[in-house]
Amino acid sequence: MTSQSVSAPRLILKLTAFFILLFGSAIAIGNLKPDLLSVMPLGGTDALDVVGIEYDGNSLANGFNDSSQPTMHEAPTARQIGLVSVFLTLSLGGTILVMLPIAWTYTATRRETGYQKSFVRALLVLPICATTVVLLVQNNLALAFGLAAMVAAVRFRVSLEEAMDGIYIFSSVCVGLAAGIGHLGIAAVLAVFFCYTNVLLWHLEFGRNPIDDARTEKKRRKLIDSA
Repeated sequence: MTSQSVSAPRLILKLTAFFILLFGSAIAIGNLKPDLLSVMPLGGTDALDVVGIEYDGNSLANGFNDSSQPTMHEAPTARQIGLVSVFLTLSLGGTILVMLPIAWTYTATRRETGYQKSFVRALLVLPICATTVVLLVQNNLALAFGLAAMVAAVRFRVSLEEAMDGIYIFSSVCVGLAAGIGHLGIAAVLAVFFCYTNVLLWHLEFGRNPIDDARTEKKRRKLIDSA
């Protein structure tokens, strides 16, 4: 794997260049296209509010009120549909851009013990699913309970080899949730601190002990023998 030749200083340079490009592009778009900022999920923007589409996320109270009458809403215009499409594209595509440096950090810091290719792919795909779920639920509690029931029925399970694998999964979910509520900018800042902290701990070998070293060496030999 190419990540085996990545050192901590080289990874830091790669992350720094990526984050400068990412934040620089967002700033440039804001200066050149100020109107586009209204549909960019950077600071809690709700695309439905921006384009003027009234979304009725029924609360649990009026959801079971038989006397409540359905309200009529005007059909969205082509411009509104286009703006919502841009918002969804930026939200879902933005999760991949934010997760890329986190995935790079994971592959580099796990180069000694090895990692599964499917796990790295899951880090990039999982926030897309989380973002979609948040966008679907909105403020509708009844729909939230329905989605929770379906997830429980699927009984999604992941076998994690180390505790840090769970932390990376959690970071992926956080990015997806942030994008779903329109706070992708906060997720990008999270990625900055998350990546640099992990690279620094990896470079300094923080918390290293002989037992872990022996376990890592044994696992590495097993991987080499099975290759």
